[in-house]
Amino acid sequence: MFLAAALCHTNVTQGTAPHTQKLTHSSLIENLMPEITLPDVEINLFTPKNPTTAKIVENYVCTEESSPNVIRHITIDLEGSGLEGVFRSGQSIGILPPGENEKGKPHKLRLYSVSSPSKGEGGNPNYVSTTVKRANEEVDGVFYTGICSNYLSNLKPGDELSITGPSGKRYLLPSNADEFNYVFFATGTGVAPFRGMIMELIEAGHKGQIVLIFGCPYRTDLLYKSYFESLEKEHDNVHYIKMISREDRRSDGSKKYVQTAIEDYDELLAPILASDNTLVYLCGMKGMQTGIYEQLAKKGYTDYLTAKGEAAEKDPSEWTWEDLKTSVKPSDRTFEEVY
Repeated sequence: MFLAAALCHTNVTQGTAPHTQKLTHSSLIENLMPEITLPDVEINLFTPKNPTTAKIVENYVCTEESSPNVIRHITIDLEGSGLEGVFRSGQSIGILPPGENEKGKPHKLRLYSVSSPSKGEGGNPNYVSTTVKRANEEVDGVFYTGICSNYLSNLKPGDELSITGPSGKRYLLPSNADEFNYVFFATGTGVAPFRGMIMELIEAGHKGQIVLIFGCPYRTDLLYKSYFESLEKEHDNVHYIKMISREDRRSDGSKKYVQTAIEDYDELLAPILASDNTLVYLCGMKGMQTGIYEQLAKKGYTDYLTAKGEAAEKDPSEWTWEDLKTSVKPSDRTFEEVY
C-alpha cells in the first residue's frame, strides 16, 4: 500500500495573509515540514485576443559555436506594455508570431519560460528574458521548422513583437523560500526558469541547499555554464551537476541522464532529498519526469510523489513503467513543467 501519498496530501487554499496561496499540510506531517506558501501572482493580463506590444533589447546565442543546436538568450523591453515588473520567475511569457498557417488562421500563441528573476533581467523591472531553441529538425523524412522559435530568433534589438501573459500561478518559488532546500532538474531550455529562481535565492542570501542537475547531449549545450560554475565556486551550498548523455558514461557504461544523477550523486543528494524541507522542481521535455519519478521511488523518496488507482495499492518498488507514466504524479513538494 502506498501510504506516503496519503500522508503528504495537501489542499490548496487561499492564505490568511494577503497575496498568498497556502498549501496546508495535514496535521500528521505539519510538524515535519514547513508550510509551502506560494505568492499570489498576476496572470493573463494580456491574452491572444488582447495582446500588448514590446521590443527586443538583446538577442544572442548562448550555446557554444561548435554546438549542433542554436539556443538564444532573448531579452524583451516591457516599457509601455502594461507588463512592467509583473513577471515572476517560473512564469511564462506568450509570443504571437505574425502571419497565418496553411489554413489561413493566425499562428498560435507559444509560451516561453521566463529566465530572468522577478526583479527583471539585470535588475531592470522593464526587462524580461527567455531562452529559445531554434527548432529545425527532420522527423520521418519531413523537415520541420518551428514557426515561433525561428521568428523570435530572427528578431533584432529594437524590433517590436506581440506578447501576452503572464502565464502560470503554481510553478513558483514559495513566499517563504528561505525555509527550504531545492533540487532543480533541467533538460535543455528547461533550465530557463531555474536561472531566474537561483538568481533570486542567491540575492536573498539563501542558506539552504541549492542543487541544479542539468542534462544535455553535448557539453557545447550547457546553457549559462559560466554563471552556474561561478556560483558553485563561490557558495558552499550551491551544487551544479552536469549530465552529458552523448559524451559521458556512468560506471556501468550506460548514458548519463538527469534521473541517473539521483544514484550517481547519492552521497550529495541523499541527505538533501531525505530532508523534510526539500522541494523538487523539474523542467524540460515531456517524458523526463517519468525517469525521475522512477529513481525517486527506487530510492524511497516517495514524499515527492502521489499515486492513484492500482498504483496506490502497490509498494512503490513494484511500480511498472506504465504506472509511472499514467498513475504516479508529483506531490505538493514537487513542481513539474514539461512540454
